[in-house]
Amino acid sequence: MDDRGEAGFVNDFHFEGVRRFYTVANHARGFVRAWHGHKRETKYMTAVHGAVLVCCIQIDDWDDPGHDLPIHRFALSEKAPAVLRIPAGYVNGFMSLTDDAKVLVFSTATLEESLGDDVRFPARHWDPWTVEER
Repeated sequence: MDDRGEAGFVNDFHFEGVRRFYTVANHARGFVRAWHGHKRETKYMTAVHGAVLVCCIQIDDWDDPGHDLPIHRFALSEKAPAVLRIPAGYVNGFMSLTDDAKVLVFSTATLEESLGDDVRFPARHWDPWTVEER
């Protein structure tokens, strides 16, 4: 940041393999959009506005996944630019932590490839959607 304004960057992210990108925004803080996964597609997620809680789970059985699988939690914020890699084989979801939250998602699959590799579970199949007090 200087007298001209500010610049945010993630200089160690490389676009090799990225085939498309899109943005997602929820209507209100606390809204959960989950669970969505792919067996072959990798995604990268970054907060471009506001802040979100992103949770990811490696799936053990796509037909009947365990309810006690480890949940990986990440807070993403426009104030601390970062790119989260969500590998193939994982489901993910996010909850808006601010009213204005918006994420940018990069995908290694075309839309057609993604639709053929799309697996969804109910938003509360795993329920890590609380802010942990510390």
